[in-house]
Amino acid sequence: MQRALVLFNIESGAETQVLKKIKKVEGVEEAYFSYGVYDLAVKVRADSMDDLKDVISNRLRQIEKVRSTTSLILVEE
Repeated sequence: MQRALVLFNIESGAETQVLKKIKKVEGVEEAYFSYGVYDLAVKVRADSMDDLKDVISNRLRQIEKVRSTTSLILVEE
């Protein structure tokens, strides 16, 4: 199982709209508003690294009003 934390910058005023769309994406485990540099923080899981890349690149980053993302691949110790 592969996991990542994806941090989002969203167009001003569209945070709620984007969060609702993100929560519907298969593979999203948790999604939250955040304050500071990033507007949303999303925990994503997938069976393989290729599937994880697909979720992030082809589903999450393509949502309208997403300005930019930063992805952190999570690993177990």
